[in-house]
Amino acid sequence: MTGSWEDDALCAQTDPEAHYPEPGGTSRDAKRTCLACEVRPECLEYAISTEQRFGVWGGVSQQELRRLVQARHGEAA
Repeated sequence: MTGSWEDDALCAQTDPEAHYPEPGGTSRDAKRTCLACEVRPECLEYAISTEQRFGVWGGVSQQELRRLVQARHGEAA
C-alpha cells in the first residue's frame, strides 16, 4: 500500500454507481469488488466509525452497515 487505504481501494477503479444502489437495487457487484479488495477491513472500519448511512462499504450492504453501527453503539453504552 502507498498512502491512505482509499488510494488502494478497488472501488476507486470501478463505477461508483455500483456502490450506491438505488432502493430495491442490488449490491451484488459492489460486494464482489469488495471481496477482492485488500483494504476491505480498513474501509469497513472507516464506515462504521464515521457512521456512513449510504453505500456499500467493506463488503456490506447499507442495511448490514446500519446494524454494525448500532452494535458498535450498543458496545459503547
